[in-house]
Amino acid sequence: MVITSDVWSAVTRLKSSELRINRGNLGVMEDFNKIQFYKGCLKNPHSKVRNFSVRGLKLNERLVAFIVSWILTPRGSNHSTFFGGDLLLIHCIMNKVKINWIHTIK
Repeated sequence: MVITSDVWSAVTRLKSSELRINRGNLGVMEDFNKIQFYKGCLKNPHSKVRNFSVRGLKLNERLVAFIVSWILTPRGSNHSTFFGGDLLLIHCIMNKVKINWIHTIK
């Protein structure tokens, strides 16, 4: 059994023509700076960034981060650290950028 984009589209009624986000194409948004965005999400934006973690995030950003890591792009462990396109996905969700959810979830 193979679940293709057409099957996802039929079942979820999502469009597959929006922005594709995955580990291989993090440069899809030229003006996106992950360090600058992450610092803007922190309660104290002047703190030193060692790694991208949910620790120190504002409430809304933390909730979106957990939704991304637990529900939208689930992983086996370490839900408190951002991987690959997590920051870009959070940025897109918070700024209402249209995302190709079929490609992202698949």
